[in-house]
Amino acid sequence: MLFTTRAIGRIVLCALGALLVAMAQAADFPAPKHGDWVARDFKFHTGEVMAELKLHYTTVGAATGEPVLVLHGTTGSGAGMLTPAFAGELFGPGQPLDATKYFIILPDAIGHGQSAKPSDGQRAKFPRYNYDDMVQAQYRLLTEGLGIKHLRLIIGNSMGGMHGWIWGVAHPAFMDALVPMASQPTEMSSRNWMLRRLITDSIRNDPEWKDGNYTVQPRSAQTASVFYGIATNGGSLAYQKAAPTRERADKLLNDRLAASFRADANDVLYQWDSSRDYNPAPGLERIEATLLAINAADDERNPPETGIMERELKRVKNGALWLIPASENTAGHGTTAQARFYVEPLRKLLETAPKRAM
Repeated sequence: MLFTTRAIGRIVLCALGALLVAMAQAADFPAPKHGDWVARDFKFHTGEVMAELKLHYTTVGAATGEPVLVLHGTTGSGAGMLTPAFAGELFGPGQPLDATKYFIILPDAIGHGQSAKPSDGQRAKFPRYNYDDMVQAQYRLLTEGLGIKHLRLIIGNSMGGMHGWIWGVAHPAFMDALVPMASQPTEMSSRNWMLRRLITDSIRNDPEWKDGNYTVQPRSAQTASVFYGIATNGGSLAYQKAAPTRERADKLLNDRLAASFRADANDVLYQWDSSRDYNPAPGLERIEATLLAINAADDERNPPETGIMERELKRVKNGALWLIPASENTAGHGTTAQARFYVEPLRKLLETAPKRAM
């Protein structure tokens, strides 16, 4: 469902690399490549300076192609976007982001994947980064590390979608098109923020955390993460279909609580806390790119019934919304991980968005 502004007024394990390559080949797009770049004297919004900030990234396609930036969600990684449901629908021959034509860059945000993070050694002494720092690191990676002066597209999911809104405000002339997904261009608030607080407070208040100097991972990180995941992701209709009885619901929950949880508690705390001051709203009029926001009607974190997106899109010169209807096949906040729901709107955007002068 399309609404225009006029109409509405770590990679977790190295072993995963081989699996991702196999997935890429199966999806018929070029094998991904991996790289690291160090940002020297990186200054965080807190004023702290890190002499060397390691940034990891994954690329698909040749560097001669039109550059596209793909941004992952909280706790994820760039390589984690190379799934059949996302990359398999977008990066192959004839698909909207055909990797024979585009140079696709998937960075690991600060605190995520193989980029610098608390568990590398600093623990709770790691700078308390926020989304602005993460976007600034991405900008330096592209411009200083990869020599990119302009992007055809930025597309991001969840946290990556929020990063996309910040990109549009902070660097309005840097991209032709912008697709923020599963996000809203307003202050972090309401249920979304309250449930994030339940993750961070659960870790900080856990005696096992020991101010970040634990020797055994605090159990609270997994329990709180499972709670948040069920409360804000999955879709009401899909959950009812998957767990229509108490027995099925118990099994689903027990399986998630018993699943392997390799994440570091400090990393998890920092990742969710980094959204605390997210708020691109004051600068929305600065966005110049052709923008297509993509959200799901059953998104638990960004419920469309609040009217926030419609209200704020009126302030974006070339903005539109593609709203995916809820069904048993959608997954609430997780719906946008399935590119099949928006392949054609994305294709049309890339066919029609003007190419801006660099």
